[in-house]
Order: sequence, then C-alpha cells, then structure tokens
Amino acid sequence: MKLLTRYLAREIYASIALVFTALILLFAFLDFVNELNALGQGQYRLSYVLMYVGLTIPGRIYELFPVAALIGTILALVQMAANSELTVYRASGASLLQMLGALGKIALPLVVACFVFGEFVAPPSEHLAQQLRLKAKNLQVSVQAFRSGVWVKDDNSFVNVKNVMPDSSLLNLDIYQFDENYHLQAILNAKRANFIEQKWQLEEVQETRFAEAKISLASYAVRPWLTALNPELFMVLLVAPEQMSGWNLYQYVNHLRDNHQQTARYEIAMWSKLVYPLAVLVMMVLALPFAAHHHRSSGISTKIFMGIVLGLSFHFFGRLFGSLGALNNWPPLFSASAMTVLFLVVGVMMLWWRERR
Repeated sequence: MKLLTRYLAREIYASIALVFTALILLFAFLDFVNELNALGQGQYRLSYVLMYVGLTIPGRIYELFPVAALIGTILALVQMAANSELTVYRASGASLLQMLGALGKIALPLVVACFVFGEFVAPPSEHLAQQLRLKAKNLQVSVQAFRSGVWVKDDNSFVNVKNVMPDSSLLNLDIYQFDENYHLQAILNAKRANFIEQKWQLEEVQETRFAEAKISLASYAVRPWLTALNPELFMVLLVAPEQMSGWNLYQYVNHLRDNHQQTARYEIAMWSKLVYPLAVLVMMVLALPFAAHHHRSSGISTKIFMGIVLGLSFHFFGRLFGSLGALNNWPPLFSASAMTVLFLVVGVMMLWWRERR
C-alpha cells in the first residue's frame, strides 16, 4: 500500500501543479486586463500593474486550492483508470477504505500548505498590493460606512475617521469621549494620527472639553492617544475580511464584541480560515468516484469539465452561503462549514453508490 500511496502522490501532485499553473495564469491575466483600466492614474505605470498582480497571486492560490485539488485529482485518477492502473490496484486487494486513507495522507501536506497561505502568506501580500496600488495612484482610502466616514466604538469613546492612508495613518478624525453615564466630556479633532512605537500620536489637535459650568478649548501640536485600536484593526478598511489572517480577524471580532457591535461577517470569515483548508481533503474525496469505475465511453474531458463545474460551484456557492449567513445571523461556524460538509456528504454518497454497482 505504501507503494500505491507514493505513486498516487506523485501523479496527483503533478496534476495539481499543472492545474494550478493554468488557473493562476488565467486569473493573473484577467487581473492584469482589469488593472489596465486604471493605467496612467497618478504614477500607476505598467511596472506597478505587474507588481500589483504579482502580489495578489498568493491570495489567488489560497482561493483556488480546493478547485485545483479537485480538478488535479480527477485528472490523475481518471488517467490511471484509463490505463487500468486503478483496476490492477483494486484487484490486488486495495480496498476503498485503503484508497481513501492514501488520499488522506496525500491531502495532508496540501491542507497544511493551504492553511499557511491563508494565514501567513496571502494576507500580508494582499495588504502590500493594496498599499502599492493606492500609493502609485496617489489615492487615500475614503471610508464611507456613513457619509461622515467610518465610526468605531472604543470603550467609552466614539471615533469618527474620514480617511485611512495606505501606511495605516489616519486623516481627519474626531474622538468623542463620554463618562460612564454617557455624558459628553470632550471632543478631540485631529488632522492626522500616526502609530509610532506601539502607540498613536495625534497631530494638530483641537480639544473641546465640557465641564458643568464652562467649556474650555485647547490646541496641541502633538498629543498621545491611548486606545485599544491598532493599525491591524483598521486593516479591515483596506482589505476584505476574507483576505485577512485568522489572527487579525480574531482580534477584530473581540474588539467588536467588547464594544457590543455586530460580528457576524467577521466571525464567518474567521471560521472559514479554519474550515477552508479541510475543503482540499473533501475535494480529493469527491474526485475518487469519478475513477472508481471507469467506462471508456465516458471521456476524460467530460469528467474534467464536471470537476471544473463542481469546483467553481463550491467556490461561488460557499461565498454566497457565507453572505446569506451574515445577513440572516446564522451561526458563524454553520455558515462557514455548510458547503464543505455538503460536498463531503455528496462525495461519500457517490462512493457508496459506485461501490453498490
């Protein structure tokens, strides 16, 4: 069985690498064509477009891992079945459970690689891509959660930020400070805030403080701002939750909970970071029925096409289900894992049906 596992691994890894290459080239080309519309804005030249597309590739690799695993495994298994190799293995005593065990061992490095890309490679690369794009185009992020900008609750303060720069500095922010009974105590208006040595520094600050009998005004060139907010929390304004790391999502979810705010979308994205790598194993299990009994009348191209349809269905319906879960306040773990569990059940049922035949 060890020989079968090694041979299967070599064939499957080679096929997945081939599929990955084709998919990455396709999506990178589509991203490149899309970015050409912004060519010439500011200093956004062709070299910056190529760098931006290159930095988004790790995110594409993470997104396409289950799809590539499904199509690559189908391609490898169907070719082996066409050459009667799988028939020989089954005739020599390899059971279906042993085949599944071999696929599980082969999938484990891919599951780990998917997790590493999603947690450590893709998020910083995506963040750098957005920074490069914004700097080259001489733009700043205008956050429009409301017309007045984005609002963030921090303990007994409410923070209104108009703009977030690519280096995570903040422009034009107002800080409304309240006491325990939510009586307004002070309003701070700052032109800019920079995160220096693990703390925020406000620049060009105008402070209005309210006392029982009077209102006092003060101005500061520079003033420290003590807050639990950090640049990682503001990263959500530059990068979509699905492209953030699980750790940053965990921190942001805790921040929202501490301030009694909605966490559904970010919790779903956080759980997806844990569940999504397991989809690689599920896709490989789903690929096995395609080659369990090979019929020469059904061509390889047909099965590859079916694999592409299944893979893309998993990708897009998974996102749709996550969005529906956020809108309807479904349990985050259920919203993040439902499609993976559904495809696993479909794969097991297909295997059972094939074995009965």
